[in-house]
Amino acid sequence: MGKKSKGLRSATKLANRRAKNRWSDAYYVKRILQVKKKSDPLQGASQAKGIVLEKVQLEAKQPSSGMRKCARVQLVKNGRQVTAFLPGDGATKFVDEH
Repeated sequence: MGKKSKGLRSATKLANRRAKNRWSDAYYVKRILQVKKKSDPLQGASQAKGIVLEKVQLEAKQPSSGMRKCARVQLVKNGRQVTAFLPGDGATKFVDEH
């Protein structure tokens, strides 16, 4: 099973061992270092303002075969470029390119 401490007064050693070995778990490391929050282009916000650079069409994954209407947008808050989906019929008509 392993060479773990057993018996009375071994709780501290077991806790330290567990804390050290948790860093080998990729999900634990991502959660503790907040990797997802740091790499998020919206920086935790639900919506953001941006400037439309161009309108694009992306091909849908299997088993669908339609073209999804999207727009390449540069965010005002940090200058990052993201692809935004344009929902509904005729949504591309309402979007003006910069």
